Amino acid sequence: MERANVKGRIFRWILMIIGGISFAVAMAFLFGLFVKLLWNWIMPEIFGLPEITYWQSWGLVLLSHMLFKLGGKPGPIHHPRPPSEHWKNNFRRYFSPFCNAEKSGAQDVPHEPDQSPPNQETGGV
Repeated sequence: MERANVKGRIFRWILMIIGGISFAVAMAFLFGLFVKLLWNWIMPEIFGLPEITYWQSWGLVLLSHMLFKLGGKPGPIHHPRPPSEHWKNNFRRYFSPFCNAEKSGAQDVPHEPDQSPPNQETGGV
């Protein structure tokens, strides 16, 4: 009894694999047809390009896949910490002297003792 159950599972897996491959091939052919129809509808009218055949549309799909999908890292890029926190921390670190000056009621950011305040007539240091 168990042996028949194993054979049934294997048969179902084989059918699912064949069905999945068949579905993928059918979708690929429909996608090529969709690209051809879309190209022939839009591109000749807007840019004056010639109409293309079904196999040329497939060539465009493969070319765009090679140019834009191959060579990249699959999946999302992982950062050690979220980028928003990184930029928030840099912003806080850079602007904290200005924020603290506003909260304390000071009008200018204090200068170093060996530097003079900017010359207001010329705008320079």
